[in-house]
Amino acid sequence: MKVFVTGGAGYIGSICVEELLNAGHSVTVFDNLSEGHRSAVDPRAVFVEGDLADREAAREALGRSGAEAVMHFAANALVGESVENPGKYFRNNLANGLNLLEAMRDLGVTRIVFSSTCATYGNPERIPMTEDHPQKPLNPYGLSKQMFEQMLRWFESAHGIRHVILRYFNAAGCTERFGEHHRIETHLIPNVLKVALGQKPHVEVFGTDYDTPDGTAIRDYIHIVDLAHAHILALKREESGIYNLGNGEGNSVRQVIHAAAKITGRKIPTLDRPRRPGDASRLIAASHRAIRDLGWTPRFARIDQILASAWEWHRRHPEGYPD
Repeated sequence: MKVFVTGGAGYIGSICVEELLNAGHSVTVFDNLSEGHRSAVDPRAVFVEGDLADREAAREALGRSGAEAVMHFAANALVGESVENPGKYFRNNLANGLNLLEAMRDLGVTRIVFSSTCATYGNPERIPMTEDHPQKPLNPYGLSKQMFEQMLRWFESAHGIRHVILRYFNAAGCTERFGEHHRIETHLIPNVLKVALGQKPHVEVFGTDYDTPDGTAIRDYIHIVDLAHAHILALKREESGIYNLGNGEGNSVRQVIHAAAKITGRKIPTLDRPRRPGDASRLIAASHRAIRDLGWTPRFARIDQILASAWEWHRRHPEGYPD
C-alpha cells in the first residue's frame, strides 16, 4: 500500500515508517521538522518537508504521493506546554489536522490511522482502562486529541473516510537504527538513560507518596516496535475502530530506574520531587480489543526488553540525531 505519513520524522512516526517499509509498503513522509529530525527519516521513504498549516502544500504532497492511506502522527505533545499555550495545541492538533482531512476528502483518500493518546481519558475511574472509559481530558493536549477523534467520526459520516484511532499509553524503546530524541525531553526512560550516560546528575522522581507498592506512579510501557506493528495491522482494518495500545501491566518509576541501573551497569541517582498536578497513580491499558480485532500481540512486553533496546540506541547515539 502507498502510505502518506505526517510527522514521520518524529520518534514514533520514524519507527513506524521503518516498519512500514520493512513490511513492503511505499511511504511518503510529510514533516516540518519542528520536532522531528531529517536524519530520522528512513532513506527508503520519499521525504517532503512541509507544514499541515499550509493547506495547499499538504494537499499537493498528498496528491503526488498517490497515497491509499494516511498515518497521522504530526502533533504537539507536551502536556505542560499545552496548559501554558493552549492556542498552539488547538491550532496544530486541530486546525492543521482539519487541513489534512479536507485534503483527503478532496483527493478521495478514505483511510486514516490516527495517533491518539490515553490522555483523552483523564484520571482513571477504573483499572485497566478500556476504550469505553469516560473521556475527561485534564489538559489542552488531551482535549485536542479527543476533539480530533470526534472530527474523524463526522468526516466518516459525511465523506466515507474510515479511521482507526490508536490510543497509546507509554511508548518507549528503540530499534537498531532509530530512537528517541526530543528537543525537550519529558519522558522517563530517555531521562534515566541520560543519567546513565553522565549527561544529567540525577533523575527527578515526581511523587513518592502514591498509593502504590513503592509510592511512585505506575505506567504501562509499550515497545515502539509493538506500537508500529499495531499501525500496520490497522491499515488492513476495513471498519473504523478505536483501540488502546499497552501491555496491560505497569511498572513504577522506581522499578524502571532499578531495571535501567541493572541493564546499563551504571548508578542512577534520584532526586525526589512533589507530585505534578494531574498525574494519576496508575495508568494501565486494557488492549483486548486490539488483540481481538487487529490480531495484534505485543512481542516485547517486559520492561527489561524495552530498556535494553533504548540503552543500545542511546549508547551508540549519546547526542541523539545530528540535526
